[in-house]
Amino acid sequence: MEFKTFNLNPDIEAGIADAGFVTPTPIQTKAIPLVMDGQDIMGLAQTGTGKTAAFVLPILHRLIQGKRGHVRSLIIAPTRELAEQIHDDINTLGKDTRIRSVTVYGGVNINTQIQKLKRGAEIVVACPGRLLDHMTRKTIDLTRVEVLVIDEADHMFDMGFLPDIRRILKHLPAQRQTLLFSATMPDEIKSLAKDILKDPITIKVSETVPADTVSHAHYPVAQHLKTAFLLKLLEHINSKSVLVFTRTKHRAKHLDEQLAKAGFRSASLQGNLSQVRRQAALDGFRNGRIQVLVATDIAARGIDVCKISHVINYDIPDTPDAYIHRIGRTGRADQSGDAFTLITSEDKKMVNIIDRVIGSKIEHRTLKGFDYGKPDPKKHLQVTPGSRRHGGIRKYSA
Repeated sequence: MEFKTFNLNPDIEAGIADAGFVTPTPIQTKAIPLVMDGQDIMGLAQTGTGKTAAFVLPILHRLIQGKRGHVRSLIIAPTRELAEQIHDDINTLGKDTRIRSVTVYGGVNINTQIQKLKRGAEIVVACPGRLLDHMTRKTIDLTRVEVLVIDEADHMFDMGFLPDIRRILKHLPAQRQTLLFSATMPDEIKSLAKDILKDPITIKVSETVPADTVSHAHYPVAQHLKTAFLLKLLEHINSKSVLVFTRTKHRAKHLDEQLAKAGFRSASLQGNLSQVRRQAALDGFRNGRIQVLVATDIAARGIDVCKISHVINYDIPDTPDAYIHRIGRTGRADQSGDAFTLITSEDKKMVNIIDRVIGSKIEHRTLKGFDYGKPDPKKHLQVTPGSRRHGGIRKYSA
C-alpha cells in the first residue's frame, strides 16, 4: 500500500513525497481513512509509530477546503518539544498548502505568539497552560474549531494537565471531530475519552512490546557508584549518540554536569531549562554535536532522532510501559540499538516485571575494569545521637 491510495489533495501528496514517505505505517493505514471520513478516534500507539502524520495528513486535507485565517484545528500536546515536532511535521507535509500553523507554549515571549495569532492561523499546536493564558487574555478564538487532537493523553495525566484539558474543552464547539491518542489507557484517560468522544473507533496498532531491533542488558551496581559506572560504560561503548534517562530533573542536571567535567559532549533536557536552551540541546543532539543527552521521561517527549545507538537507564523506570517507551528511542528504522539499565538491589521487583514483558530474563552483565568494591562515603560518616541538638561528636567508623 502507498500513500496515494488515500486520494489526498495533490498539494499534500507533494509534501509526502518531499518528506520521503512511501509506505504508510500501520496506524497511518488504519487512521487516515477514518479521520478523513470525520470519525472520532481513540488511538493507542507508542512513540515512533508515525501517529503524528496519521492525524496531520487528513487534517491538512480537510482544511484545504473552506475559509482561512481562523483557528480550525487545535492540537494539544504535553510538552514544548512535542508541540514543535508536530508543528514541523505540519509545515513539512503541508508546505504547498499555505495552511498556517502556530505553536503556543510557555517559556517564551507570549507577545510573539499573540502577534502570530493575530495574523491568522488555521492550526494551533498548544500546551495546556499557555493556551489557557491566551484564552484568559482573549488572544485566541477557539469557537470555530472543527478538529481537536489530544496527543499523548497519558502523559497529560502524568503532568497533571487533565483539569486544564477539561477547562479548555468547555470553550470548544460541541460539534467537532475529536482524536485522542495515548500509549497507555489508565482509568482517568478512559473517563476522558468517554466524555469527549462520540461513537469513537478504537485503533490499536501494537501491544506494549519492545522492537526486536533492540538488545537489552542489566548492569547491577550500587547506587553510590552509578555515576562512576556510567562514565566507564560510556568509554567502553564509544557511541556518538546516547540517550540517558534519570528519574528527576535535578538528577539530570547534576549528571550532565558530571559528564561535562569528564570530557563528554553532553547536555540535559529537563523542566528547568529555558526554551532556547532546550531547543539548543535537541538540535545539538540531532546534528551530532552533543554525544550524550540526559533527560527525564517527560522532557524526552518530542525527541525524534532516528540514529540513537544506545538508551541507558541511569534510574530504572517506574513501570514496564515507561521502559518500552524509553528504549523505543533506539533501534528505529530497522537499525539495531542497545538498551542498558543500571540496577540496584532495590530494583529487583521492577526487573522481574520487565523480564516478563520482554518475554525472557534480560542478561545481567558486569563491566571489566570497574571497581565495584569502592565504599559509600556516606556510610563511613556517623553522627552520635546527640549531635543534632546538643553538638554531639561526629566521628568516622573504622
